[in-house]
Amino acid sequence: MSDPLAVIAELPGVSEAVTDVRKAVDRLYGHRVLRRKSPEVSARSALRGARASAALEGVDVPLATIPEVTDPVVQGALRVSAELGRLGPTWRTAPRQVLARLHTLAAAGLTEDLGRPRTGVEAPDLLGLGDAPGPEETVARVDGLVELVTGSAGGSSKAPALVLAAIVHAELAVLRPFGSADGVVARAAERLTLVEFGLDPKSLAAVEVGHLELGTAYAESLKAYLSGTPDGVATWVRHCASAITLGVREATAICEAMQRG
Repeated sequence: MSDPLAVIAELPGVSEAVTDVRKAVDRLYGHRVLRRKSPEVSARSALRGARASAALEGVDVPLATIPEVTDPVVQGALRVSAELGRLGPTWRTAPRQVLARLHTLAAAGLTEDLGRPRTGVEAPDLLGLGDAPGPEETVARVDGLVELVTGSAGGSSKAPALVLAAIVHAELAVLRPFGSADGVVARAAERLTLVEFGLDPKSLAAVEVGHLELGTAYAESLKAYLSGTPDGVATWVRHCASAITLGVREATAICEAMQRG
């Protein structure tokens, strides 16, 4: 059986990126604060991730005020981050169900079609990616994505978690399968994949913060992925590696602040 993820893992610069990310995560997991306070670090990381994901959707608010912000995009991102820990096992076996749940959480207050795939061709284009694929193509590609996740969970691919997470994120971001809050769903699915497939099992790295800090490279790398070329796909995977590394830096800063008291 062919392993498309393994092919991606061999693209230029990807194996080096995987190694660098693994080293960064390992250094983070060795921090002494995590011996007793990893749940608190994870909670703080989740809050920062929710704030960054909302900012990438166009609603940028200060971290200190985020719990009181009533904007539906911000509230949706917060609900998603709070729920991720309960969705992990289901993600490995029934990813379609998890995606519907993520959208229901993310898009409440934005649409009445919660958790249901879009039937029309229109979808917001916040990143300048161009028109989203039609509903039939979108359904087919989501089916393929579901097979990648469940197949990887079953051992059909030996590709690193970084590669699977990057493809999950990219496909959801470019397909925009729900037509609302798709970016929040895509970034949550990426983080969930990193947790459930072993790279960051305690959900410490604020990868959403990394995507935000990389600025225009986020959209540019997704456009490279859309090209479908090996170089374009590799560019996107390397971008995700950079985002995770920055997310690890954010988590390390959280640990350092907690250590100082």
